[in-house]
Amino acid sequence: MLIPLLENIYRSKDGSRASWIIQFVLVELAVSAAFLLRFDFIIPEAMTRSLLWAMIVWAMIKMPVGRGFGLHLRLWRYFSIPDLKRLMLSNCAGSLLVVFLVLTLCPYSFPRSVVVIDFFLSILFTGSAGAIVRLVAERRPVHVASKQTRALIFGAGAAGVLLLRESLHNSGFARLICGFVDDDESKRGRFIQDVPVLGAGADLEDIVRRRQIDEVLIAIPSAQGPQMRRIIEFCRAAKVTFRTMPAVSEIISNQGLEKQIRDVAVEDLLGRSTFRIDRQQIELKLENRCAMVTGAAGSIGSELCRQIAACRPAALIMFDIAESALFHIEREIRGNYPDLVLYAEIGSAQNRQRLSEVCSRYRPHIVYHAAAYKHVPMMEANVFEAVENNIAGTFNIASIAREYGVEDLVMISSDKAVRPTSVMGATKRISELVVRSLQHPGSRHVSVRFGNVLGSNGSVVPIFKDQISAGGPVTVTHPKMSRYFMTIPEAVHLVLQASVMGKSNEIFVLDMGAPIAIVDLARQLILLSGAKPDEDIRIEFTGMRPGEKLHEELNLADEQIQPTHHPKINIFAGNSISQERMAYHLSVLRAACSRRDLGALVEEMQRIVPDYNVSQELLARIQASTPREMPDVAEPDRLWEQSLNALALQTLQDRGPSVLQSAQLI
Repeated sequence: MLIPLLENIYRSKDGSRASWIIQFVLVELAVSAAFLLRFDFIIPEAMTRSLLWAMIVWAMIKMPVGRGFGLHLRLWRYFSIPDLKRLMLSNCAGSLLVVFLVLTLCPYSFPRSVVVIDFFLSILFTGSAGAIVRLVAERRPVHVASKQTRALIFGAGAAGVLLLRESLHNSGFARLICGFVDDDESKRGRFIQDVPVLGAGADLEDIVRRRQIDEVLIAIPSAQGPQMRRIIEFCRAAKVTFRTMPAVSEIISNQGLEKQIRDVAVEDLLGRSTFRIDRQQIELKLENRCAMVTGAAGSIGSELCRQIAACRPAALIMFDIAESALFHIEREIRGNYPDLVLYAEIGSAQNRQRLSEVCSRYRPHIVYHAAAYKHVPMMEANVFEAVENNIAGTFNIASIAREYGVEDLVMISSDKAVRPTSVMGATKRISELVVRSLQHPGSRHVSVRFGNVLGSNGSVVPIFKDQISAGGPVTVTHPKMSRYFMTIPEAVHLVLQASVMGKSNEIFVLDMGAPIAIVDLARQLILLSGAKPDEDIRIEFTGMRPGEKLHEELNLADEQIQPTHHPKINIFAGNSISQERMAYHLSVLRAACSRRDLGALVEEMQRIVPDYNVSQELLARIQASTPREMPDVAEPDRLWEQSLNALALQTLQDRGPSVLQSAQLI
C-alpha cells in the first residue's frame, strides 16, 4: 500500500496532498515505534493514555512545523541531500517543541527517552520515504529492445547523467541507453544508476560491435573543437550514427531534451564557450528608443532585427535596398512581435536624400550600420562600386546620423580591415576612420570587427555544403589558408553588447579563439555528411584569389588592446583622422569615382590606409588602363558637395576658427 501511495507523490503535479498523508503516517509510526522500543515492544497499560496523548500532540506539532519548513512543497521524485537536511531541521524543531509541551503540559507520566528515540526514528522514516520515492521515480522501465534504438552516451559527466535521467523519465525518448563511454579512467567499470561505464573513446569500435549499438549521443557540451573532432573520428571508425546535445543553458524550457538532441553541426567544431550578453543592459539601452538597422535584410542585419525586436524598443526601422528579402524579414518579425512598432523602408545607403527622409521622419536614437558589400573577389573586380557603397554609404550614414542627432552609431566592420590586401578590406578600414572622424559631442560612434560568419550569405560553409551535396569536389584556395570564424548569433551579440559598452571611437573585437584551417573545415564538413575526404569526395586546391591573404589579423600594430568587463570582448584604440582631412580624402575618392579613374582611386585609398597592400591583379588592371588626368577635387557631384559642405559648416560650429587654419594647410 505504501508503494502506490509513493507513486502517487511521483506522478502528481506537486505531490502536496499525498505528501501530507505520508507525513501524518510517518509521524504516528515514529512515535508508536518509539514507545514500543522504550518498553521492549510491550507497552504497559498505564502508558496507553500517554501514547494516545503523544500521537495527538505529535501530529498537531510536527505537521505545522513540516509545513513551515516547506516539506509539503518538496518534489520528492528529486529527493537529495538538501532535502534530507531540511527534514532533519524540521524534525529537530518539532522535537524541541514536543519536549517543551511534555515538560509543561502533559497530564500523564511520560518517559523522556521516548522523545529522543522518536527524533532519530522520524529522521530515519522520513529520509527513507524520500529515498523510496526517488527510487520509484527513477525505476528503469522495461524496454523492448527490438523497438528502440540502442544508444551509448559519450560522456559520463553531469550532462550525460541528465541525458540518462531524461531517458528514464520521458516515455517519448525512443532510445535504450546501454552504457557510457568516457575517457576518465577513474570512471571505467563504475555504474551510474545501474548503467555501466563501458570504456574510453578508443574502445568505442569494440563496444559498438559487442553491444550492437545503433547510435552514440555526445553529452559533452563543453567540448572544445579538437576534442569534438576526436570524438567524431571515434564514431566514424565505429561506423555508428552520432548526435549531440546542447549545453544545459541552451535547453528551452518546457521542451523535452529528446527534441533538442541534434546532428553535430559545424558550429560545434569551433570549440568555443557560449558567448553571453548582458540582455538586461541591452533592454535598458533600447527601452523607449527608436532603433534603425541598415542592411536589415542581410544575414547579420536580419538577426540584428530579431534580437532588437525581442528587447522591446519603442520602434524598429528596417532599411534595405533588397525588396523581397526585406518583405520576408518584415513578415517574420510582425508575426513574432505583433505589438512592435515596425517600419520597413526601401532605400540605399548611397542615396543620401533617402536616408535623410527616413531619419527626418522617425528620428532614430541608435543606428546599426550593416549595409555593405563584403565579397572579396567580387569587390576586387568592382572597385568603384565597393568605394561608393562601403565608404560613401558609411559617410552618408554617419553624417546624416550627426545631422539628426543620433545618439549611437554602431558600424559593422571586418577583420579584413587589418593590414588589408583587398579592396573590400581597405574600404572597411576607411569606413572605420570615417565613423571615428565624424564623432561629435553627445554621440557615441563605435565599430565592430567580425571574423568570417558561419552560415551568412555567400560564406564558405554553404558553398562547401553545396559542393558536398553535388558529390564534390570541394574547392579550397590554399592548403595553409586559415580564418577566424564566428556564428551569426555571436556576431549579433557582439554588436548589441558593443552598443551598450561603447563610449566613443572604439573598435570592438570578439575573442574568436584560434584561427581554423579552411581545409580542416572542409574535411570536417565532409565527415559530417557521412562521406570520407579524398575518398568519397575530393578536395581540390584552386589557388588564392585576388585580394585574399593566407591568414587574417584582428588588430593593427599601432592599435592598443584594452580589456573590458566582458571576458570575451576587447577594445582596440588607435590613430584617427580629423574631420577636415577626412572631408578632403572623401572628395578625392568621389572625384576619382566620378571620372572612373582606377589608378587615382587606389592611390588615394593607399594615402588613407598606408598599409593597404594592393593585389597584383589590381595593379595589372591599373597599368593596363588609360592614364587620366586627376580631376579637380572641387568637382564632386552635387549631393556629395552638399554633404561635404554641410560637414565643414558643422565642424566650424563645433570646433571654431582653428578648423579654418587646419583647412588652409590641406
